[in-house]
Amino acid sequence: MSTISDRIKKRPWMGWLLFFGTMGIVFLLGVFTYTIIENRTAGQFAYVTTTDLDPLEPRAEAWGRFFPRQFNTYAQMADTSFRSKHLGSQRRDLLDQNPRMVILFAGYGFSRDYNSARGHYYSVQDVRETLRTGAPMEAGDGPMPATCWTCKSPDVVRMMDEIGPGDFYAQALSDVGHEIANPINCSTCHESEDMSLKIALPALTETFARLGRDINNASHQEMRSLTCAQCHVEYYFGEDNYLVFPWDEGMRAEDMAYYFDQREFADWIHPLSRAPMIKAQHPDYEVFTTGIHYQRGVSCSDCHMPYTTEGGMKFTDHKIQSPLNNISAACQTCHRQSEAELIRNVYDRQDMVYEVRVKLEDALVAAHLEAEYAWNLGATEDQMRDALHLIRHAQWRWDYAAATHGGSFHAPLELTRTIGDGLDQAHKARREIARVLAELGHIGDIELPDVSTKDKAQRYIGLDPEQMRADKDRFLEEIVPEWLQEAAARHERWDIRRRDPATEPGNYINPQE
Repeated sequence: MSTISDRIKKRPWMGWLLFFGTMGIVFLLGVFTYTIIENRTAGQFAYVTTTDLDPLEPRAEAWGRFFPRQFNTYAQMADTSFRSKHLGSQRRDLLDQNPRMVILFAGYGFSRDYNSARGHYYSVQDVRETLRTGAPMEAGDGPMPATCWTCKSPDVVRMMDEIGPGDFYAQALSDVGHEIANPINCSTCHESEDMSLKIALPALTETFARLGRDINNASHQEMRSLTCAQCHVEYYFGEDNYLVFPWDEGMRAEDMAYYFDQREFADWIHPLSRAPMIKAQHPDYEVFTTGIHYQRGVSCSDCHMPYTTEGGMKFTDHKIQSPLNNISAACQTCHRQSEAELIRNVYDRQDMVYEVRVKLEDALVAAHLEAEYAWNLGATEDQMRDALHLIRHAQWRWDYAAATHGGSFHAPLELTRTIGDGLDQAHKARREIARVLAELGHIGDIELPDVSTKDKAQRYIGLDPEQMRADKDRFLEEIVPEWLQEAAARHERWDIRRRDPATEPGNYINPQE
């Protein structure tokens, strides 16, 4: 039997093949070993805790020094170029797209300005820029309370730690404008010591306590949604503008409507129909809990903040965005269909919900204008009472569906049911108004005003778009720079304290005297 040496002597090329093959195997083993060692070393430092990070630190950049991968993905939210069929991260003028909303929100801030959200990165800037917050030229001016800042900045958590939630809520938005500088970021959801998820704002914890539940018993997977539910929920301003979640009777639209009726609560009185109205905020979590993904144990973060890898490290992608802009990581880890098919599935559901939603909007706009006509003919409160109650409930159900982000995908069945209920009540309201008009001697159609564009609708309800814009521009040019200067000086003081151990006890942001 011939040996390997004999074979190589007869075929020298086999020796070279064996040599290079052995070298290749050794090289691959070396790379494999190096990768294991590198990743193990990186893993040791991936989540290093540090006492240098203050528990109340509201600046994303400060957290980013210790968690650069997460911070780099967070910073990508500055890009607002993505646009899907119905939403996305681009700013859209929703009143211009849908002038019906001007009439539906007449007498309320959303008739002045209603833009689609651009994401957490712009949470503070968008509050300053929207016409809804007015143009406060001095502290205490403006139409909105400080409560409106609550979900927009971790600076709110810092202030609540200093003065308490009640005293914070009781102020005007402009009273604390110079204090609110940092958009939603790491400290909104994470503990500084170990990066565990936390509920930083009090309303959710208070709501759980009222319902006899302890939020501290929530699992990690539940927390991956509950941190979102600090803000992405329905809420209202109670006594002294205290923030409250109306979940005591349940989280469906009719449950909350009953809650508000029992308390005779109204956000505003509609100036056309005179109906006592309720404004839905964004009942995202409530709607999500009625959908199939929640029922299968999927969390908000699974789809909007899916895991990603970099350099062999697995971590959560903090570019919080629509899954439609990240199909492979957000959807295809579970669903094996093509990207085109998955997008089509989403759009089909959104289109169907929007189709019935528009029908309800048309009925509501007509109801408000017809009610105004009835009042002008001399209708009494007794005659209009039933119609106004129906308008209130019909629009609440519409707004519950319209205000939620992504609800038409999260729970299309629930939203279609809710809109259908609202459409039924809107038609009943119009029949009631027709009955009142007949009692007043009017039979037949009503010539309704032309409110087919944003400009026409706003002028019809008495708004002056040019003046509102001029006032806001002056505010942005004169007051906001002052707020930013005060915030920059405050941040500098914090950094000096952080470097000076004499500030202990306490912390460098709020040292004890």
